[in-house]
Amino acid sequence: MARVHNIESWVERYRGLLPVTSISVATARFDTQKLQNPEINGVEYQRGELWGYEVKEYLLEKWGRKCAYCGKGIKEKIPVEISHIIPPSKGGTDRVSNLTLACTRCNQKKGGKTAAEFGYPEIQKRARTPLRDAAIVTATRWRIYNTLCELGLPVEMGTGGRTKYNRDRLGIPKSHCFDAVCVGALTPDFVFGLETCDPLSIKTIGRGQYKRTTTDKYGFPRGTRTRNKFIEGFKSGDMVRATVIDGKNAGVHIGYVTVRENRSFSVERDGKRIVGGASVRRHKFELLQRADGFRYSLAPPSVEEPDGEDKH
Repeated sequence: MARVHNIESWVERYRGLLPVTSISVATARFDTQKLQNPEINGVEYQRGELWGYEVKEYLLEKWGRKCAYCGKGIKEKIPVEISHIIPPSKGGTDRVSNLTLACTRCNQKKGGKTAAEFGYPEIQKRARTPLRDAAIVTATRWRIYNTLCELGLPVEMGTGGRTKYNRDRLGIPKSHCFDAVCVGALTPDFVFGLETCDPLSIKTIGRGQYKRTTTDKYGFPRGTRTRNKFIEGFKSGDMVRATVIDGKNAGVHIGYVTVRENRSFSVERDGKRIVGGASVRRHKFELLQRADGFRYSLAPPSVEEPDGEDKH
């Protein structure tokens, strides 16, 4: 339900900012029975237009988006490909339980050997491990759909395989923000302006804590937190425009303020302190946005390797 409520909350946020007229939401749908046995409802069910995309998406989720042998993948920007655990030359089939992910180097080095002969007998055991997380996603997808329908807007659902298919069709690089353009069957035939797009990055930071005593690494108290959240009209986490009068950081800066009872505020941006200390009392602060549990920043999209799929 936390997953359902999170999606519902963000839809409501977007509706408050923009004239939203319809909703396209990507959700995984892994029918593991039919993936294991393509003949269960006829070959057309599994061999349709998106067959290769859905199977690859399933394997990326199950094997952690990295090579099952050397462990390299998206972080090292190494593409992975589908590999047979038991090769067809030794009786292996194309069933998903016999498929894994491997980088080109490991796949070529493995050759016609089985995973056990290649020195990885645990791969066969792990191949049959159930995807509990995928089961949770599958179980909640219709609850998400029904919840969004209650908002009174047209809703379409799209799988990760459909998103990847649309992305390949349009020639769009892999990134979370670009994936949003490719969700569902209603994806446009042409998309313009993505190369100049700086998406809004939103990070959850929470709304503070009830703990009033700070402790050291051994658990002993070393100080107390202020019980008054608001100091001179500001509270920690507020986004402010700080006009610094003097010093090496003189100028106008935008960041997040941390307040203290002694009025010695500090302003941070991207994890770095811009201004702080006793001299900060001479500077001017202007409130831009109240703390709401999130941090916002504009940054170029992080383009990832197509074979190192991220979660949608």
